[in-house]
Amino acid sequence: MEARVRSRPLPRHVAVIMDGNGRWAESRGMSRVEGHRKGSEAVRSVTRQARKIGLEALTLYAFSSQNWGRPDDEVGALMMLLAEYLDSERAEILDNRIRLHTIGDTDRLPGFVRDRLESVRAASARNDGMVLTLALSYGGQEEIVHAARAAAGAGEVDAAAIEANLWTASLPPLDLLVRTSGERRISNFLLWQAAYAEMVFVETLWPDFRELDLLCAIADYQDRERRFGLTAAQVGSG
Repeated sequence: MEARVRSRPLPRHVAVIMDGNGRWAESRGMSRVEGHRKGSEAVRSVTRQARKIGLEALTLYAFSSQNWGRPDDEVGALMMLLAEYLDSERAEILDNRIRLHTIGDTDRLPGFVRDRLESVRAASARNDGMVLTLALSYGGQEEIVHAARAAAGAGEVDAAAIEANLWTASLPPLDLLVRTSGERRISNFLLWQAAYAEMVFVETLWPDFRELDLLCAIADYQDRERRFGLTAAQVGSG
């Protein structure tokens, strides 16, 4: 599967809604926190595979603006797991010339997480490999409001001005959005960017999602004809 995917045009930017940690754990009689911990293994596997095949950008929906409403103990555990992930993956990120990027209202994150994020971001800022973006305290509606206010403040509100003020402005256009766990909605994630993205919904719960699952999602994308509002004949003649 990897050879097949590598032989065809890759999406430049893939984003993943990592869903199903809680259900994975509850189905096994474990705490939801253990599901999130297992999910961090999937993050590691998918990031490595994405880098290996040569993706330009991978964006992971790690914590939404709405997730702050979850029980305090779960939120606290998620923050601790995020800090552990940044500590454990720092060397691999730097050794493989990955550039760490974040989107979202990261000022809301606890200081021990912000400090680690800023440290890894600064250390990887000049890296020229894949851009790994963590969406943290992120909401798509909130991002569009932020961008619209910034555009209005500059005196011009049109699509180009809003896009230039999105948190993802430095990233390639979103080509493929993947959601795990069988849900078929995008849950306030990259709403603007997903306008012409291909979407793949898979039944696999996030803790079980691994390299082959990512390759299959990309192969699905590669089998599609992207029209961007044009007809099939127009696309074929281009």
